[in-house]
Amino acid sequence: MIHRFALNGQYIVVDTYSGSVHVVDQVAYDVIGCYDEGKTRAEIIPVLLEKYAGRADVTEADLSDCCDDVEELKEAGKLWAPDTFEPLAGELKERSEGIVKALCLHVAHTCNLNCEYCFASQGKYHGDRAVMSFEVGKQALDFLMDHSGSRRNLEVDFFGGEPLMNWQVVKDLVAYARSVEKERGKNFRFTLTTNGVLIDDDVIDFANKEMHNVVLSLDGRKEVHDRFRVDYAGKGSWETIVPKFQKLVKARGDKGYYMRGTFTHQNPDFLEDIKTMLDLGFTELSMEPVVCPDDDPSALTEEDLAIVMDQYEKLAELMQERRKAGKPFTFYHYMLDLTGGPCVYKRISGCGSGTEYMAVTPWGDLYPCHQFVGEEKFKLGDVWNGVTAPQVQGQFAACNVYARPECKDCWAKLYCSGGCAANGYHATGSVSGVYEKGCKLFRKRMECAIALEAARTLGDG
Repeated sequence: MIHRFALNGQYIVVDTYSGSVHVVDQVAYDVIGCYDEGKTRAEIIPVLLEKYAGRADVTEADLSDCCDDVEELKEAGKLWAPDTFEPLAGELKERSEGIVKALCLHVAHTCNLNCEYCFASQGKYHGDRAVMSFEVGKQALDFLMDHSGSRRNLEVDFFGGEPLMNWQVVKDLVAYARSVEKERGKNFRFTLTTNGVLIDDDVIDFANKEMHNVVLSLDGRKEVHDRFRVDYAGKGSWETIVPKFQKLVKARGDKGYYMRGTFTHQNPDFLEDIKTMLDLGFTELSMEPVVCPDDDPSALTEEDLAIVMDQYEKLAELMQERRKAGKPFTFYHYMLDLTGGPCVYKRISGCGSGTEYMAVTPWGDLYPCHQFVGEEKFKLGDVWNGVTAPQVQGQFAACNVYARPECKDCWAKLYCSGGCAANGYHATGSVSGVYEKGCKLFRKRMECAIALEAARTLGDG
């Protein structure tokens, strides 16, 4: 399977199963397209001679040579490579069965903001407001260590609601993990996700010492951010949080962080929000499409999708321009390694929600990920007894790119691994379903990411 596209002056051909990316001229692009349509060399040459009539640099001999090159690439397994991954789909997850490597600790099911589009019902997750005790958090960390097998690096995300509303417990849990990780042969990497309202010098100092990554929620332009990210009095939070974010990032130096924004029907022109973040001095950026029911006022429409796809292309152009000017920035969805990239397991099985990765509520209940918390039918168990609903976990263990019929003919399936189980569930009612709008946007993002990385590799940006 191949995919051809033209972007930013480049003609690009992606081979799905070998992972090969070819940047070619227009003639080779057309030759490959003809082969993909099932045409033979004898049929291709006259068709393209007619198309390029009048061009002295496109002769019958040139086209014949190009056909030779394409056929050599096919023989080498770099075009129309066979699918060798499908037989591994079930086997790979079986190898890691029972191994947990990451937890999302919901240290606060409460929030000091009242964001209209919040998937977590303003931090309550359709339940009662609560904060996690140190005892529950400690047991969660013990559960992770006990079920991580020989794995050394363990990931823990302090999440909410707003985790800074339970800050002392966060600090105490980090201290506990640091006190036992060496004797247990583990290395904890912590992430903090925050809306920023409660950031102060203590948070900055501690986060910059202990947090491997910090995720900061900012939707970009003041008018866009303040439309949704408001407190319970309806006041926007932009002016409160931006100076705090700037102070934290400046103090953070070269440690990991990124700004995490959401765009909705109200701002499909999200590139303007990216530009605002850049003007504020932030260079590690992410803007995510909202995921909500189609009848929600925030939901992206089909008309919005066309705007968003154009914005993705313009974003790629901006990134290339700034990279050439020595002012690069990172966009989370365009991070791509064409020489290696994710391992085979990740390409097939995805994020590992419900198997390798779980969310923990303030009460210690286990869910497949933060987006399933509050959905009682997806409760896996708890941090004391482990997984007590194997039939639920089995649904997620069976999730892979080959379990989704809609992915069969998708060129990008080994980049997205079948997509997000939560988005699939909320769109179709099944964790093995697919979120069609998300698929369209993902494919466009991948085209942009591949074009950017190809240009960088070739020295053109």
